[in-house]
Amino acid sequence: MPQPESILVTGATGMIGAPVVRRAAAAGHHVRVVVRSGSDRSVLDGCDVEWVESDLTAPNAAYQNAIRKSDVIVHTAAHVGDWGPVSTYRAINLDAVEDLLRFASGSDRLRRLVHLSALGVYQAKHHFGTDETTPVDLRGFDGYTHTKALAEELVTAAHQKDGMPTVIARPGFTYGEGDRRILPRLMQRFRNGSIRMIGNGQRVLNNTNIDNLIDGLFLCIDHDAAVGETFNLRDERLVTRAEFLGAVADFLELPPPKRVPLWFAKVARPVLETYGRIQGADEPPLLTGATMKFMTLNLDFSIEKAIRLLGYQPRIDFREGIQDALKWAAENACH
Repeated sequence: MPQPESILVTGATGMIGAPVVRRAAAAGHHVRVVVRSGSDRSVLDGCDVEWVESDLTAPNAAYQNAIRKSDVIVHTAAHVGDWGPVSTYRAINLDAVEDLLRFASGSDRLRRLVHLSALGVYQAKHHFGTDETTPVDLRGFDGYTHTKALAEELVTAAHQKDGMPTVIARPGFTYGEGDRRILPRLMQRFRNGSIRMIGNGQRVLNNTNIDNLIDGLFLCIDHDAAVGETFNLRDERLVTRAEFLGAVADFLELPPPKRVPLWFAKVARPVLETYGRIQGADEPPLLTGATMKFMTLNLDFSIEKAIRLLGYQPRIDFREGIQDALKWAAENACH
């Protein structure tokens, strides 16, 4: 983006949206951020931005006008999680995407619409270098992955049928400043002694440092070769679960987690999930399908396409990035 542009960011106060806003504003672009009325905006203190108040589940005229005035749209808003019915995810992850595409259709100034998806749209199985030619699993693994996969179909259709300049970015497990979910929850489980290593811990995670991801998103904005494409985005070096959990244990100065056999976790998971659903639990049980995927599957997805077409070069290694992420979580998210 050599010249200042008008950039609209949804999910602007979230873990991914906020650094997108900060980088765009620092580069001198006119940044509009979509926020709900009354939402906490402190994460963007000091940023020169234009606030657009709208609920994406009930979009108003201000939001629609902001879309029409934008050269670039970065859509990071999403309902995340691994528990609850599909209906709880659909409004933000699917219906809001359909609205955004409809409002952006026919814009005479839109140069790029970057849609943040997830590597979770691939089938929940072992992956060894899976690239973007592999079809997504439209059935999904849970409400989150199901709605994210369906949303990708909408974005792809908007490009193929209407020529909209869309790009789909798929990060993996994203860690870094702003994470108020995964690492804080994991750190709490270490502290209360409920964390376990499932199996031998030697399969790799699809780790994606937040700074590497933001670099990738801006490459999607800047490169014309990105239009109409989908990109896997992750760190250059993937880490095993043993390294991942070991880093958390070392930071907390606690022993590494005890191990449970994989077969035992496979037997226990459906029992715990069924009990949780019968009880109408708001919080997920200790073992869910998503937990098993996160902790046991080999999640190696190729980033060769992003390297080749975008010049993507992940600059932060896990050893460095996880320390910053844990420090931030300890100081901010765990209080």
